Amino acid sequence: MDRPSLTDVESYVARATREAAVVEGLDPATALRPINRVGIIGAGTMGGGIAMNFATAGIPVTIVETAQEALDRGIALVRKNYQNSADKGRFPQAEVEARMARITPALDLDALADCDLIIEAVFENMDLKKQIFARLDAIAKPGAILATNTSALDVDEIASATSRPRDVIGLHFFSPANVMKLLEIVRADETADDVVATSMELAGKIGKVPVLVGVCYGFVGNRMLAARREQANKLLYRGLMPWDIDAAITGFGFKMGPYQMSDLAGLDIGWSKGAKTANPIRDALCEKGRRGQKTGGGFYDYDAARNGSPSEEAAAVIREITGAAPATLPPEEIVEMLMAPMVNEAVKILEENKAQRPSDVDVVWLNGYGFPASKGGPMYWADQVGAARILARMEALGAEDPAFAPAESLRRLAAEGGRFLDLELGGLKTGGKG
Repeated sequence: MDRPSLTDVESYVARATREAAVVEGLDPATALRPINRVGIIGAGTMGGGIAMNFATAGIPVTIVETAQEALDRGIALVRKNYQNSADKGRFPQAEVEARMARITPALDLDALADCDLIIEAVFENMDLKKQIFARLDAIAKPGAILATNTSALDVDEIASATSRPRDVIGLHFFSPANVMKLLEIVRADETADDVVATSMELAGKIGKVPVLVGVCYGFVGNRMLAARREQANKLLYRGLMPWDIDAAITGFGFKMGPYQMSDLAGLDIGWSKGAKTANPIRDALCEKGRRGQKTGGGFYDYDAARNGSPSEEAAAVIREITGAAPATLPPEEIVEMLMAPMVNEAVKILEENKAQRPSDVDVVWLNGYGFPASKGGPMYWADQVGAARILARMEALGAEDPAFAPAESLRRLAAEGGRFLDLELGGLKTGGKG
C-alpha cells in the first residue's frame, strides 16, 4: 500500500477533530447550562492546571484545598506558570494579575456553593472521591454540574454517591492540564444530555479538544496505553532492554518511549514500600530508590539536568528478575508488537460502545499521548498496515497470553478486507470495505 501524503493525513486529522466534537444522537438545540463560576477541588499540579484553563478564558474559579500550606503552594505554582508565560512574551505582564484575580483560594468545600461546575481533582482513590461527591451533593446548588477528573475509575460508582447522578460527568484533563489539548468527556449511564452538551461546548471555550467516551477502566487513552505497557514489559522478559524499546518508539515518531515516560511520571505511582504488584521489575527498582527522574534514576540514570542514559544497575535488576538472555529485535518489529495491542484494544473499545467512532480514538492519541501527527493516529496507521497483518501479530501474541487474544471485529476485518476507520459501535458498518 502506498504511504499517504502529508496533505492526506493533515486533511484526515482536521476532519477527525471536527467530528469528535459532534455527539451522535444529541439534539443540537439542547439548551446549555450556564457556567459563570467554576470550582476546583485540589490545588495540586492537576487542580492548579485545570484552574488556569478557566481563569485564562475569563471564567472565575474557586479552588479548594484541605491545608493552607498546600493551598498556598498550589496558588504560587499557578502564579509562577503565568509569570513564566508573560516573561516569554505570550501575553502582557498585566495579564498575570488579571488572571490571578479570577482565582479565589478556599479551605472549605462550602465555598463552592455558588459554582455552576465543580471539578474534583484529588488523587485516584474511589472511597475519597465518593466521600467528596456525597459532600457536594449537599453543598452544590441545584443544576450544578459535578465532574470528576479521574483518569480511570468508574464514574457511575462515583455518581452513585449523590442523589443527582444526571448532573455527574467525567472531565479527564491531561497533565500538564494548562498545556495539553485533550479532554476526555466521560458520559456515565445517567449523565443528562444537557450536561454532555455543556461540557463539549465548554471544552472549546477553554481551548481543549473534546472527545466523548464511555465508562470503562482507563476510558480510551489509558486503556490502550495499558495494553502497550503490558506488551512492552513482556519484551523485557524476551531479553530486550528499556532503551531498545524506547528507541524503536521514538524512531517511529513519539517524543518519548514507554520507559522514558514512566521515569518522567515516577515509578512509584500506585506503589508503596514493600508492595508486591504485577510488575516486579518496577517494584524492585522502587525498593532500590530508583523511582524515576525525581530520584536521579529509574530505568535510566539521570544527570543534574535530567538527561537520561541507559542504567547498568537497572539492567542488572531486569536480568535478575527475567532470567532472559540478551536479545535484539528490529525496531519496526518492536513497534508493531507494541502498536498492535493498542489497536486491538481500540477495536474492543468500539465493540463495547465506549467511543463514538474510530477516528475519535486517533484524536485522543494525537492530542493526549503524543502520537506522531504524520502517522494520523493508531487507527489510521493500522489501515496503512492492514487488518490481516495486525491480526497475525495479535494471534501470535494471544497464543502466548490469552489476554492479548484478537478482538472478534479484528478477525472480521481481516476476513472481509475491511478498514479500521469503517468500524462502528458494536462492529462493522454495512459494506464497510476499503
